Amino acid sequence: MFDGNLSSFRGYLKAWTDSLFIDHAVFRLVWSNKHTVIPRKVYRCNHPTPARLRQAKRALGLRTLVNLRGHRRCGSDALSRQTADHIGLTHVDMAFESRNAPHRERILRFAQLYKNMDFPMLMHCKSGADRAGLAAGLVILFEGGSAQQALQQLSWHYLHFNHSRTGILDAFFLHYQAEAEGRLPFLRWVETEYDEQRLKKDFTASTFSSFITDYILKRE
Repeated sequence: MFDGNLSSFRGYLKAWTDSLFIDHAVFRLVWSNKHTVIPRKVYRCNHPTPARLRQAKRALGLRTLVNLRGHRRCGSDALSRQTADHIGLTHVDMAFESRNAPHRERILRFAQLYKNMDFPMLMHCKSGADRAGLAAGLVILFEGGSAQQALQQLSWHYLHFNHSRTGILDAFFLHYQAEAEGRLPFLRWVETEYDEQRLKKDFTASTFSSFITDYILKRE
């Protein structure tokens, strides 16, 4: 189990072992799930390896890295934090969930962070499919886009499956579209009318799709 210490060669080796084989970064060595959300401003991907993060900094001129997983004691987290520090990126923790109704307070916190962020920025979760899709959809709405455009960020194209428990993220945007789009600005709706408990109560996931997502693909 990685203890978070990168101060020694042994700790660095443990971090890489944990990242590659416990956190499944062995797949992310060749698969980035990287996509543009807002050209020259916002990008999304799975948890980047140090080499990929350096390459993205050079290619995109990145200024900020947003970690949608939250602060974790795992090798991938420690390595990306260290790399961000070494290459001069601002590292921001903005944890979201992938299988629960998005929390009002977290959406509003993300909106405030986004308002004051140093761009271009890259945001990542573990696989770049679910929480990255939610955050990308939120960015679309922060920028004045539509719920339908936001929903496009939650697609099988990114390996997001809307019939599994992660489909509650799609349901969130659909809820806004049905209840308030055209009547209230998105953030005003979140502040005044969004009902997390109702969304959870109304949403039903496919057991089979959830099994694939949770146990075969081992998503967070």
